[in-house]
Amino acid sequence: MPRYLIRLPDPERARAAGEFAFRSQGADGLAGELQEALRGDALFQRWRAAQEDPDAVDPALGATDPSATVEGAQSDLHIELVANTSIPGSVFKHRMRLLAGSAWELRDVR
Repeated sequence: MPRYLIRLPDPERARAAGEFAFRSQGADGLAGELQEALRGDALFQRWRAAQEDPDAVDPALGATDPSATVEGAQSDLHIELVANTSIPGSVFKHRMRLLAGSAWELRDVR
């Protein structure tokens, strides 16, 4: 199962990333939001419903991993997230763009 190491260098910028952005303040809350976005399809369904033609959205973007786990840690002013999930990389990145816009960095994949 791939392990994604994510860095949010400016968590406030991530929370301001748009309609689907993170809402939590701390590392644990952000980790929980990402974990829920990977385990369930609620975020995908909200995003899909907001599209001009929801029926044209690739259903593969709605992939879920009920066993996904995410841990978060505060480090100085940034937040580190470690996500373990079987969701394909392209879908994982799409979820991160919904949650954090461009305010995140993929530090490593193992």
